[in-house]
Amino acid sequence: MSDTNSSQVIQAFPAKRFFVDMLTRDIELLDAVLDLIDNSLDGAMRDSAKENRMDGKKYQDYKVDISFDSTHFCIEDNCGGIPKQVAIHSAFRMGRPSSNIDADLPTVGVYGIGMKRSIFKMGRKCTVTSTTGDIILEVNITPEWMARDDDWELPYTETSNSNRKSVGTKIHIEELKEGIKRSLGHGPGFFNDLKYAAEVYYSSFIEQGFKISINGQHVSSNANILAIEENFLDKTEAISPYVYVDHIDGVDISVMIGFYRSFASTEEEEDALQGHEKAKSVNAGVTIICNDRVVLHADKTRVTGWGSFGVPSYHTQFVAITGVVRFQSKDPSKLPLTTTKRGIEGNSEIYLKVKDRIMEGLKLFTNFTNKWKSREGKEALSIQSGKSIMMTTSEFSSKIPEHRWIKIRGQENTNAKKFIPDLPMPPKNSTERRISFSRPIEEINKIAEFYFEDNTVSPKEVGEKCFDESLKRAN
Repeated sequence: MSDTNSSQVIQAFPAKRFFVDMLTRDIELLDAVLDLIDNSLDGAMRDSAKENRMDGKKYQDYKVDISFDSTHFCIEDNCGGIPKQVAIHSAFRMGRPSSNIDADLPTVGVYGIGMKRSIFKMGRKCTVTSTTGDIILEVNITPEWMARDDDWELPYTETSNSNRKSVGTKIHIEELKEGIKRSLGHGPGFFNDLKYAAEVYYSSFIEQGFKISINGQHVSSNANILAIEENFLDKTEAISPYVYVDHIDGVDISVMIGFYRSFASTEEEEDALQGHEKAKSVNAGVTIICNDRVVLHADKTRVTGWGSFGVPSYHTQFVAITGVVRFQSKDPSKLPLTTTKRGIEGNSEIYLKVKDRIMEGLKLFTNFTNKWKSREGKEALSIQSGKSIMMTTSEFSSKIPEHRWIKIRGQENTNAKKFIPDLPMPPKNSTERRISFSRPIEEINKIAEFYFEDNTVSPKEVGEKCFDESLKRAN
């Protein structure tokens, strides 16, 4: 019989299988690659802080090159590399220790699992090479290491950077998992998805000079830009955005909701009703940016307030409406981010407060769109017709005089204020009205054949032709 007072221990170290096989199920391949790009950007941010460039091109000298096929995935940058002490004590640990190496930088890394999870997601063998200053540090992750639960030590080699190679990090992954092989090696599908995501998610960095290439192809910026009428403050009514700014517990916040294009045409709305939407809606909706990274692009769901508390659900009629919401903080744990860094923690206190302002802006512009929706031709509202200019939130906010800002009341709103634009209302003495109705497609096609000998013309053209012919007979 054992001594009931004796002290014994239970081995509570984690199972490596949880990290290698289970944790990777929570992230898609695309997000895994974007996580690695995030790490390169954090390195560029860390390295560029030494120079403190003020010309708007602080990432001009930094780049990341990505290559992949069915046999490998490789990402290589020149963004400063992983410092030796960080590599030994932090970068390869399964989770970030309490000390934060980027305490004064607006990065997005919080949990310390991104690089490892991305590697485990893709393959069973990886070499990470980091070049910093005068040393080259290499870490090899092998299939045997991944399979051993009781082995948490990773050997590394250190050599001299005698030929002064440029500082940076290279991650080369082999022995790809079967599903990853198919995604990376068959057709242009994943390439196109990754290129589009990089254009959207890293637009702010690309505009500041950062270069990204994927399998040899350069990635351009796809930034959200709002239309602002020239001299908007000098006019009684003008197209300009709704703006909200605040500072809460170390987080700078801005919301900008407005138009980026003209309203949906009749053809676009008809196409949407028939399930063949051709509207250029790629930038419609609300984009959320945390520390210069787009974490949610052109969202049209309840996450950003569409279809909630008086805001209508998104449809093609609102294709002209876009919004940009920014959270900026040197402490990324205060940002409303999920662990994938590609989603919003919708129940976070700071996001719920900001969401109310997003919905206020959406209500303003959806209601305004409803007032103009029946106007076409010469009575239609022209947006971005060459009389508009484009500005960032900070540029636009700096032009608004103090007396035009509305202070938001409440003890918790010490730093909060908003700008509500005076938008142009439609004329009350309109001499035109919109005619709109539906008929079966086969009947529309029959009339199209009769008048045009072509059943591919749009329903709008068919309707206009019928009206014109009827008007001739009436006259």
